[in-house]
Amino acid sequence: MITVQEAHEIIRQSIRPDSPICRLPLNQLTGKILAENLHAGFPMPRFTNAAMDGFAVLFDDISSASANAPSSLKITQDIPAGTQATIPVAPGRCARIMTGAPMPEGADTVVQFEDTSGFDGEVVEIYKAPACGANIRHTGEEIMAGELLAGKGIRITPAEIALLAAFGLGSANVYRQPKVALITVGDELCMPGENAGNLSIYNSNLAMLEACVRASGAALGDVSQLPDDPIRLKEALKTAIEQCDLLVTAGGISTGQYDYMQQSLTELGVEKKFWKVAQKPGKPFYFGTSPSGTLVFSLPGNPVSALVCFLEYCMPALALLQGGSTASKFEACIDDPFPADRKRHRFLFGTLRVEGGSLLCRLSPKTESHMLTAASGANCLVESPPASGPLPAGSLVTCSLLPWATLS
Repeated sequence: MITVQEAHEIIRQSIRPDSPICRLPLNQLTGKILAENLHAGFPMPRFTNAAMDGFAVLFDDISSASANAPSSLKITQDIPAGTQATIPVAPGRCARIMTGAPMPEGADTVVQFEDTSGFDGEVVEIYKAPACGANIRHTGEEIMAGELLAGKGIRITPAEIALLAAFGLGSANVYRQPKVALITVGDELCMPGENAGNLSIYNSNLAMLEACVRASGAALGDVSQLPDDPIRLKEALKTAIEQCDLLVTAGGISTGQYDYMQQSLTELGVEKKFWKVAQKPGKPFYFGTSPSGTLVFSLPGNPVSALVCFLEYCMPALALLQGGSTASKFEACIDDPFPADRKRHRFLFGTLRVEGGSLLCRLSPKTESHMLTAASGANCLVESPPASGPLPAGSLVTCSLLPWATLS
């Protein structure tokens, strides 16, 4: 039996350092990890322009304007967005200008429409003077040509999609999504939506693991629920290993009479890197690699054990396979005693919150590996190395935010 830290190190060493890269169009980039640094091909804004609908003026002409003593200016031109100004703004003159339109030569301020007599006519009255230089966006004030737009290794969100589109980038190099196959086993399992017999158990692991894979940004391959049949299991494992980058199984990994997982994996040439980790829950956790490099994670069948193992080990592996980095862990102060284990690394679900500038955590009262309600509503995984007794309330513990959660 190995430690949690040893398990992490073995998995890291088994991941190929160079993730495959592909070029995808803009509409397929969301959720992918960027595999290159992208730089601005031009400044933003590209030219100095109006930030408001109104009038481009010389500040000296309107500096004393008020409702009782408005400044009157002759309108010499209209500048809609997308057109170039043709006449410089001279003293006593102004230009009607729309948001985004280039500033005309000579003008140094834009007066918003609401502070004027309106767009009609050949003369406008200014009732209120903004600050000199107001309502103007200057060339490159957001970003200069050549500056970094988006850095290699970030996960692309709708915000980056908008940024790339704004700079005319129709595609980008990203790390290829790893393909994940899922297999759960057990004669006692039936699928949600089916009629369960008195002794049947609904299969929660398969749906849970599917959701976890989607949350990781990886792509789903084959998804299968199998009976405790060594022939069918071996066939399904062989297909999954051939077609995916990472295989996750749940159930059948212990030493019971109907647990065929390890034997089948060995017969398929999978090299066992470890089996059993000194942790609670999730002790009977297996990791191996196939001759082709497929990573194989065999999780315990108890749903909380399976979820903890996926979050703790599969999620970081999937992040690294996509060219990303593993999520940070941090310390929080617990509200309640933590039931640390004398010999094993202990994981519990909890709810993190910020209160008075500090990170506090309330532990789930459900601690058994079959109690899925422990994870429902939680936003973090809480952990503690082996300890001689419970950690008292107020202790600092290590936490990791769940991939789909936010702080309370």
